[in-house]
Amino acid sequence: MGDPFDRADVRSATATDIDPAVRTLTRAFEHYPMTRRSLAPDDYLTRLARYQRLFLSGIGLPHGRVWVTDDHSAVSVWLTPRTPLSVFADLAAEFEDISGSRADVVAMDGPVIEAHRPAEPVWGLAVVGVDPDQRGRGLGRAVIAPGLAAADAEGVQAFLETQDAANLPFYESLGFKVVGEVRLPDDGPMHWAMLRPTP
Repeated sequence: MGDPFDRADVRSATATDIDPAVRTLTRAFEHYPMTRRSLAPDDYLTRLARYQRLFLSGIGLPHGRVWVTDDHSAVSVWLTPRTPLSVFADLAAEFEDISGSRADVVAMDGPVIEAHRPAEPVWGLAVVGVDPDQRGRGLGRAVIAPGLAAADAEGVQAFLETQDAANLPFYESLGFKVVGEVRLPDDGPMHWAMLRPTP
């Protein structure tokens, strides 16, 4: 019997996958606490789609790794130990414009979140989303698996952040453990930092 994570319909994404991947991630994150906090409510879905497009095309594809299912119902975006931090600074003005009136909130949250990130190089699960109509089929696990395998092959830890307590058991089932927990300022959502040790 094969590895349940070894799904033939998961592959590395290319530029041609950006549009359908953006649609999936926009649907997946429509009600997510952190995107609701970080993006202005006016034209929220447009802002969310712009955010996902910029992250995919400006960071994930050129500087990290992106995996999708063939039908684009699930997407994962990973940062690698070689992803230059400068790319975030380079795109900061665009992300600020996308946030709109919530840009000050994003700036306030930044140092709080950064304090719980590991100092050593890691594979970072930056984004994972599954089309809401396709949840419960193991697709999230399937698109996360290649990044975990890459981290294991390099002998480095994997890291992620979530602001939804409902996600914790799922990530724990993949070997992640909570290493930081904090409520974001001004009665913001809870923020969890999770690390998966090397095997």
